[in-house]
Amino acid sequence: MVIFPLTVRRFSCAMIALAAIAALLMTWAALGNEESTLAIRPMNQGVSVPDGFSVWHHLDANGIRFKSITPQDDVLLIKFDSSAQSAAAKVVLDRTLPHGYIIAQQEDNSHPAAWLSLLRDTSHRFG
Repeated sequence: MVIFPLTVRRFSCAMIALAAIAALLMTWAALGNEESTLAIRPMNQGVSVPDGFSVWHHLDANGIRFKSITPQDDVLLIKFDSSAQSAAAKVVLDRTLPHGYIIAQQEDNSHPAAWLSLLRDTSHRFG
């Protein structure tokens, strides 16, 4: 069986193109993820974070969908599918929770867009 150089070259080019397309699809999927996290912290020491069930009740009563509610180190983290849901939840929770809590977007540094913004915002110069 004889393998022609042209056939090998075409196969190599096809594999390189396939790998490039796969890399582009993976990058697009990673950047397309808009997951957003809202963090609720008590303003003063000694105040506990609000109960996750009451937060769930306020969000559900206003038709706001979320992915999860997780207590972590004196912070209540609420994950949403999009930043629009997170913004709507912030408005609702600012209105319904008692004063004394800080409700803010949490930066997610594992997201590729966050890494890109960190690289662009630095004033360090290499070289």
